[in-house]
Amino acid sequence: MATQIFVNLAVSDLNRSVEFFTKLGYTFNPQFTDEKATCMIISDTIYVMLLTRTFFQTFTEKEIIDAHKAIETSIAISAESKDEVNAMVDKAVAAGATVPNPASDYGFMYQHSFDDLDGHHWEYVWMDPNGVPEHQGQ
Repeated sequence: MATQIFVNLAVSDLNRSVEFFTKLGYTFNPQFTDEKATCMIISDTIYVMLLTRTFFQTFTEKEIIDAHKAIETSIAISAESKDEVNAMVDKAVAAGATVPNPASDYGFMYQHSFDDLDGHHWEYVWMDPNGVPEHQGQ
C-alpha cells in the first residue's frame, strides 16, 4: 500500500470551505464528513482534512494561528501543465481566493499560488523533469 498523506487545516466555516473547494473540482469522502470535519480528496494518496477551528483545537494545546496573518505551511500540488496551474488559480480566485504573488516561470518549472478563504497558502506547480538544471554546487 502506498503511503498516504492527510493534511489537517482549521477552517472558520466548514460549509463555506466545502463550497469553495467544490468549485475547484475537489470531492469529499462522506464517510469522513460530519458537522465538525470533512475529508477532501486530492488524489488516491493525498487528502485534506478540513476541521472546524473548535474541533481542530481538540488535537493540540498550541494556539491555532490566523493564516491571514501568519503562515506555518505552504501546500504545493503538482499539475500536468502550465495551463492547469493557471486554471486552478483562476477557479480559486473566482470562488473568493486571493493571489498573494504573480506566477513564476523558471522555464523548467512554473508555479502560481492563492490563499484560500481561511488564508491557507496553496501552490500549484508544473515541472518539466527533462528541463531541470543540473546541480551546480559540489
